[in-house]
Amino acid sequence: MQTQRAVLFDLDGTLVDTERENVESVVLAARRWNVELGPELRQFIVGHSWNEIHAKIRRDHGLDVEKDVLIAAAVEEKRTLFAQQGYQALPGATDLVKRLHGRAALAVVSGSSRVEVRETIAGIQLGAYFQLLLGAEDYGHGKPHPESYQSAMRLLAVAPRACIVIEDAEPGIQAGKAAGARVVAVRQANFLGHDQSAADVIVDTLADVSDKLLESLWKE
Repeated sequence: MQTQRAVLFDLDGTLVDTERENVESVVLAARRWNVELGPELRQFIVGHSWNEIHAKIRRDHGLDVEKDVLIAAAVEEKRTLFAQQGYQALPGATDLVKRLHGRAALAVVSGSSRVEVRETIAGIQLGAYFQLLLGAEDYGHGKPHPESYQSAMRLLAVAPRACIVIEDAEPGIQAGKAAGARVVAVRQANFLGHDQSAADVIVDTLADVSDKLLESLWKE
């Protein structure tokens, strides 16, 4: 049986301001094996999952390290980066999640690892509000492939037409659209200037995601 509605959130750059630190953690992890990631690969990290990031580093730099090992190194680096400042929810994130809780099924669908997803959501104290937290280990193909969002829809038993995806980066927007959902793009943390034009709606911050806006998307 399918529940009526769901909102599927990207994590980094959508709910929490972590995109720059994500990039830096991968860069620092790769340096443990004397690999220096250039500008093109640093930009690739934003919006893509660990599946694709690891494959690209291995292909471009010949890094012969298993994905789980590289992820573990990046997680250590990320914990160090956030040890002092902690995680910061982006404007409107906390209020929106709490407002939607109980009115729609809520999920996080991220390209970060499961550990990173759990620690980040706990860091902004929103763990109790989500029915589902998906990380890179939960699907084979990362964004822009629709598999991650399709997996969330299946696990939540929600039809694509009843799902709203909230994203910041172009690969995620493409993934949400390909999965059959309506997509809201958020400008706030899009520091690389990803093309968000494929989204159904573009807002400045999550504070702009009003009940009226959500209802209009669910009805279309």
